[in-house]
Amino acid sequence: MAATKYVFVTGGVTSSLGKGIIAASLAKLLQARGYKTTIQKLDPYINVDPGTLNPYEHGECYVTDDGAETDLDLGHYERFLNVKTSQANNVTTGRIYQSVIEKERRGEFLGKTVQVIPHITNEIKERIQLLGKTGEYDIIITEIGGTVGDIESLPYIESVRQLKWELGDNNAIVIHLTLVPFLSAAGELKTKPTQHSVKTLMESGIQADILVCRTEHQLSDEIKEKLALFCNVKREAVIQSIDASTIYDVPILMQEEGLDTVALKKLALPDDTEPDLTQWHEFLDRHKHPKSEVTVGLIGKYVELQDSYKSILESFIHAGAINEVKVNVRSIHSEYITKANFEQKMKGLDGILVAPGFGERGIEGKIKAVRYARENGIPFLGICLGMQMAVIEFGRNVLGLEGANSTEMDEETPYPVISLMEEQKHITNKGGTMRLGAWDCELKEGSLVSRVYHGQNHISERHRHRYEFNNDFKEQFEKAGMVASGINSDTQLVEIIELPDHPWFVGVQYHPEYQSTVANPHPLFVGFIKAVQLHKKQQTNASLA
Repeated sequence: MAATKYVFVTGGVTSSLGKGIIAASLAKLLQARGYKTTIQKLDPYINVDPGTLNPYEHGECYVTDDGAETDLDLGHYERFLNVKTSQANNVTTGRIYQSVIEKERRGEFLGKTVQVIPHITNEIKERIQLLGKTGEYDIIITEIGGTVGDIESLPYIESVRQLKWELGDNNAIVIHLTLVPFLSAAGELKTKPTQHSVKTLMESGIQADILVCRTEHQLSDEIKEKLALFCNVKREAVIQSIDASTIYDVPILMQEEGLDTVALKKLALPDDTEPDLTQWHEFLDRHKHPKSEVTVGLIGKYVELQDSYKSILESFIHAGAINEVKVNVRSIHSEYITKANFEQKMKGLDGILVAPGFGERGIEGKIKAVRYARENGIPFLGICLGMQMAVIEFGRNVLGLEGANSTEMDEETPYPVISLMEEQKHITNKGGTMRLGAWDCELKEGSLVSRVYHGQNHISERHRHRYEFNNDFKEQFEKAGMVASGINSDTQLVEIIELPDHPWFVGVQYHPEYQSTVANPHPLFVGFIKAVQLHKKQQTNASLA
């Protein structure tokens, strides 16, 4: 078997240019040509993983099947490629240093002075090649977080330089993503920031092979020629990446610019097959030409930052496309929902999703939103904390358990309908008590969720939470009409609750949004959006009658 080839994606000028989307788009094009491709992300921060980061800091924390808490870019990789990622696809500086320090403590360096070069860079190179050495992939794309020139990125850039040299010609290339800003005062695009960025990369010993230029305006041939000349790259390797109406357009735009052809040529790989993007085009067509539209309220406490609920928003796009409906998401901050204003905030919603989260801030607003959905027959989906809020709301307002709560919010609650499992109660290190990664769930025959999952009775879904439904109350809840329709058979923990007497009311303890992809929209989101569509239709017909 031929050796695995490596593509490194670096970024310059400014952060947030969309390295993840460019990496995912190239991977999609290579995959569509039949190459087995995966992507990994190297993050230069010192946190061991994003698990303890505030969503306002870094957007959502994306969880893989094997329980790794990773960067949200891995979500893009999975959504584009429909290939599962793992712990090996995301590495942070914190994890690199932790590993090297542990080796030093064990005496593995035989008394040597431990330094950034070679010890840290060797560890980085080892991590980069982990997936390559499995023999499962033809091409590995490695996205390097941060911006070239940052002090944090230096060890990664140096590792790439060494690897390029070690792997030899045509086995590793560097794609450098930069910004070509438009100065409205001068009325022209400026190439100088890109020139400086490429120069910074060269100072570290790396010559970019391909330039991807982010821009709001078309790059003229003259500008592309100038960039090629001053940045020392071939003319066809200057790729324009213009702002797109949706991230899902980017693979098509990159194909038109010839990014995959240039990359394959530089890697000395055959480029004679056309990428098969039939399914992708069908998805885009449905996404861009919906037959109707609905409005869903996303009730959360990090709604100011779009990236906090990235996977949920993308899942709505996938489910909307398959249902041929445009899903307008109205973000509602649960902290600001009050008795006085909640009717008005809920007005005009065709469906309500109560989002995940941690801590007690804004939970009373979430409970009010659940009650509104339950009492008014509005399709409801509660995810993780959202499911727990549905349980608390039902406990308080249907079972009359005054003060029912989760022990996360109120340790003294008389009715701890949500609480820690016995074996977790003695753990003080918060990172260690989570239920993370893929867990199995048995679905109750004849339940709404078993229909949603197309009659499957056994599913596996990803988790990221600490508190659970308290089984001491299960009988009481089921008698009153809230059914536990999904159970983990090993632990007997409740995974799913639903209300059979309601048009569509489901709460899940897991995160379905992590598994929704363009090729396989998640059945729960598809079912939810279908119910939302139906609800809107019925409301419209009722008002016309």
